[in-house]
Amino acid sequence: MTLASNSQIFNMDLGPLNPVLAELILGAVLFGLTFLLLAKGILPKIRRTLDAREDAIEGGTDRADGLRAEATQIREQYEAELAEARHDAARIRSKAVEEGSVAIAAARAEGSAERDAILAAGAEKIAAERAAAERELTADVDAWAHALAARIVGEPVGADRA
Repeated sequence: MTLASNSQIFNMDLGPLNPVLAELILGAVLFGLTFLLLAKGILPKIRRTLDAREDAIEGGTDRADGLRAEATQIREQYEAELAEARHDAARIRSKAVEEGSVAIAAARAEGSAERDAILAAGAEKIAAERAAAERELTADVDAWAHALAARIVGEPVGADRA
């Protein structure tokens, strides 16, 4: 078949704006098959993949926002507990300082009382020993004085004469 015979079959003049009807039908059928293949097979898979990715991204963002909110809440709770612990520590330190002051004052008072008791006991003991020493020495001093006077004078003096 020649070009002229094709033209006679379709009763058309060939030109750039007048396509051949068989090619036009073949192109339409192939376009339809390609469209169906894409529309029914490939595009739904692509759409599912894109939707899954979008869900993953949105879900990831939502999870990140949730984790961020949870972290903020945990941080606030931690800061509140830390502030409470600091307050408790300050209260305990204050109480310890007060108790320490009371204990120091009590120890000082007890020490002063003990010191006074020791000093009083020591003073009594010294007074008693002094009195005993004076009694012993008084008796001995008379005897020594007479003995010494007798040595000096050369003859017995006082109580030794008799």
